[in-house]
Amino acid sequence: MFRGEIVNVSEGRPALHVALRMPPSRSIFVDGVDVVREVHEELDRVAEIAGRVRSGGWLGATGRPIRNVVNIGIGGSDLGPAMAYEALQAYADRGLALRFVANVDPTALDRALDGLDPAETLFVVVSKTMTTLETIENAKRARAWAEGALGDDLEAHFLGVATEAERGAAIGIPPERMLRIWDWVGGRTSLWSAVGLSLAVAIGDDGFRALLAGAHELDDHFATTPLGGNMPAIAGLLAVWYRNFDGAQTTAVVPYSHALRLLPAYLQQLWMESNGKRVAADGSELDVDTGSVLWGGEGTVAQHAVFQLLHQGTTRVPVDLIGFAQPTSGPEAQHDLLAANLLAQAEALAFGRTEQELRDADAPEETIPHRVMPGNRPTSVLLAERLDPATLGALVAFYEHSVFTQAAIWGSNPFDQWGVELGKELAARIAPELAGDWKHELLHDSSTNALVRRYRALRDGS
Repeated sequence: MFRGEIVNVSEGRPALHVALRMPPSRSIFVDGVDVVREVHEELDRVAEIAGRVRSGGWLGATGRPIRNVVNIGIGGSDLGPAMAYEALQAYADRGLALRFVANVDPTALDRALDGLDPAETLFVVVSKTMTTLETIENAKRARAWAEGALGDDLEAHFLGVATEAERGAAIGIPPERMLRIWDWVGGRTSLWSAVGLSLAVAIGDDGFRALLAGAHELDDHFATTPLGGNMPAIAGLLAVWYRNFDGAQTTAVVPYSHALRLLPAYLQQLWMESNGKRVAADGSELDVDTGSVLWGGEGTVAQHAVFQLLHQGTTRVPVDLIGFAQPTSGPEAQHDLLAANLLAQAEALAFGRTEQELRDADAPEETIPHRVMPGNRPTSVLLAERLDPATLGALVAFYEHSVFTQAAIWGSNPFDQWGVELGKELAARIAPELAGDWKHELLHDSSTNALVRRYRALRDGS
C-alpha cells in the first residue's frame, strides 16, 4: 500500500490515502507520476482558497465577502469533513458558518440554508464522479436557491471537488472552479484531500496541515514499528480476535468528548464499508466472519442509554473508550469529572462486581443477583493529551490502519464497496416510477410493485 502498488484488486487501483498526508520531501510514483507532488499542488490550491475566504477576500456576486460555507456531499464526502469540523470547532474561525448537507431528503438542505444570505454563501460540491444522485440533486436545488436571489452570475458561489475538472459542468461549475481528487482515494479515506476544503476554511491552512501531519506520524508508526508496539496493528488483531474467536458481532466506540460525538458515525463507514465483505480479494468465498457492526455514542450520555447492556447483558461487546487529559474549553474540574467516568467505566467493564463485594457492602440480599456485574468485558482505552488537529489526524489514521490490518488477516479487499451499488441502481430505476404520469408496467418483484403502488396512492392522498 505504501509503495503505491495495486491493492484494490477489484478496481485495479492503488489505495494511497497515506500519500495525501505525506510531506513534500517524500515521493510515491504511480505510472511514473510522483503523486505526492500532485497532492501538494492541490493542497496549495486548498490553502489559497481557504485563506481568501477567511480573510474576507473571496467576494460573492454582489461584492460582499463570503461568510457561510455549505458542503454538499454524501458518504466520505460528508462524514469526514463534518466530523472533523465538529471535533475542531475550538480551533475554527467564529466569524464563519459551516453547514453540511448529505441527505437527499429536501428537509436537510432547507435546514442548512435557513437563515443564510445567498450573497454571502459559498457551496462546495463534493463527488468523485459528479454523478452521485443525492449530491447532484442537492446541488441543483442549492443553485436554484442562489439564482433566485443573485441571478445566474454564480461563479464565486460554487466550487467542486471531483476526479476530473470537466465533471463540474453537470451542475454549472466551470473547470477553473474545480479541485481534484484521484481515483486511488476512497471516499472514506478522503478527508485529507481537497474533500477537506470546507474544514480548511474553518480551521485555516495551519490547522489543516497539522491534521495531515498527525495522520502522517501515525502512518510512519504503522509502517515501521515492530508488531509488539504497533498500536493500530494490535488494535486490528484484537478486532479479529473478538470477531472470530470471541464471537463478537458488534463493536462500540465511545468518545468521552462532546466534540467527537460524530466520530462513531464516521467510523461506521470506514469500518463496515471496508470490511463488510463475504469474499476474499481473489474472489473466493471466505469461510470466516468478517467485519463486525460498529456503533457508539458520546460518553457520558451513552452510559445512561446503552451501558446497561454492556455491563450485564448476555452479549459481549468490545468497547473503545476515547478520552483526553486536557479540556479544550470549560473548567478543569468538570473535565476531570468526565475523565473519572471514562476511567470508572473501563474499570467496571474489566472487573465488574462480585456477590461477595455486594455482601461486604451490606447490600440487601434480594438485590444481589440483580447487581452482580460479571466483568471481563473486552475494553480498550485510547487516552491522549488534548483534542487538537494533530491528535485528531492520528486518531483517524489509527482506525484506518486497524481496519487495514483486519482485512490483511482475513484476506479481503478493504478498498472497494460494491455492496453500495445495487441499491443505488435500483433507486435510479424506481424514481421515475413514482411520478404521477408513469404509465408503464412495473417489473419488480410483487412486494416492490405493491410498495410502489402504495406509495403513489399515499402521496396522492387516494
